[in-house]
Amino acid sequence: MPSNDRTDVIIVGGGIVGAAIARELAKYDLNVLLLERHPDLAMETTKANSAILHAGFDASPGSLKALLNVRGNELFRQLQADLGLELKLTGSLVVATSAAEMDAIGELYSRGGENGVPGLKILSREQVLDIEPNLTEQTLGALHAPTAGIISPFGAALAFAENAALNGVKIIRECPVTAIAVTDGRIAGVHTPHGFIAARFVVNAAGVGADTVSRLAGDDSFRIKPRKGEYLLFDKKASCLVKTVVFPTPTKVSKGILVSPTVHGNMFVGPNALDCRDADDVDTSAAGLAEIVAGAEKLVPGIPVGASITQFAGLRAVADGGDFIIGPSPAVGGLVHAAGIQSPGLTAAPAIAERVAAVLRDLGLEMKPNRRFNPVNPPRVLFSELDAAARQALIRENPLYGRVICRCETITEGEIVAAIHSVCGARTVDGVKRRTRAGMGRCQGGFCGPRVTAILARELSLPVTAVRKDTVGSYLFFDKIPRLCEVDSR
Repeated sequence: MPSNDRTDVIIVGGGIVGAAIARELAKYDLNVLLLERHPDLAMETTKANSAILHAGFDASPGSLKALLNVRGNELFRQLQADLGLELKLTGSLVVATSAAEMDAIGELYSRGGENGVPGLKILSREQVLDIEPNLTEQTLGALHAPTAGIISPFGAALAFAENAALNGVKIIRECPVTAIAVTDGRIAGVHTPHGFIAARFVVNAAGVGADTVSRLAGDDSFRIKPRKGEYLLFDKKASCLVKTVVFPTPTKVSKGILVSPTVHGNMFVGPNALDCRDADDVDTSAAGLAEIVAGAEKLVPGIPVGASITQFAGLRAVADGGDFIIGPSPAVGGLVHAAGIQSPGLTAAPAIAERVAAVLRDLGLEMKPNRRFNPVNPPRVLFSELDAAARQALIRENPLYGRVICRCETITEGEIVAAIHSVCGARTVDGVKRRTRAGMGRCQGGFCGPRVTAILARELSLPVTAVRKDTVGSYLFFDKIPRLCEVDSR
């Protein structure tokens, strides 16, 4: 645990918003601590969403969602090179299939103009089908947003967190906040299973648990309602039917069931929108998956259901009033909320971070520039993207790059070891998967999973029975057969 004599800011929650806030505060000479309750960062809403860089035409003008979506889109494009973000500006289409929907995209066009979204155009049927020839024959036109794109949400959160850590922010995982101490109406610190940490300010970026964290400090000013969305992901070897993000015209509760490519070359369909009571309910159902396939078929007939490789669900944090809640607590001094961050929260994250930093400054936090701040992350090796000569040179330098562990995605042992020992390194099998894509392919880890487990055990000096899949108690094996695995030693 860090020294508790001078923690300026504690950030509760290591998703995309908490990580972006950590990096923003790393620009200043501050003692900042990020606490995450799970074994890895970005394990809740951030890891299971549509992975869209939204242009910003959907939210009501003047709302925080509208203001921070457009600013966040701009910031992500500026940060791509420095942080090594996996981001592609594919553009997006909102497709109309009726006269009423053509009226609706006209309203979206006007709203986007008020929000300051650049480059919006309403396309004719012929122009739309020229971009996306696999759309339904019912297509009448579409709203085109060239600044929209696709991004790796986990990769972005990790990039923010790594840069924050490289610039002095302390990040502690498996450290839930169990109570918040308040003295004379002001934050005094937080209690954790590892001890008490004194702090001047607490930033609440706890996602679907943000209202629970707020109440720990005695602030009962808002509620978060979890809303589940289910997805279906397809094998990258299956035909990708779209090149851009394809939306239907939105409803009052959701942007609708979309069809989109991913930054890694797959295609997905989803999400639906199911209000639920349980903030841990990420189960999928046959009815839900049928709903998203039917919705996707209305836009793109011939969805290749037989080529799906996995399904998953994620939760959005829907706040009272529907807008983001960003600002000081009305009840507790030193408590700042970054709550209710549903879509377009991923896109807005770096702009939310700017706003939280401004709130802290307004509350009296002295923020001198960190003169040693380095905005650039070190590059990662992506073996599958190297040419033959570069691969051979890398293998001569480090033979671990000559052993392919994940055959589906061509991920080497060298990349897995680097992911384990990097800043904010992987501690679980799924942590390796999210950092390297080992286990993301057609077999979903059926071949490489045991080898990744053995590498984790070897590199972290753990028995195989202590290696976890993802969550705190997710141990994979009861015992190990007394036989050597090919990766038991380097």
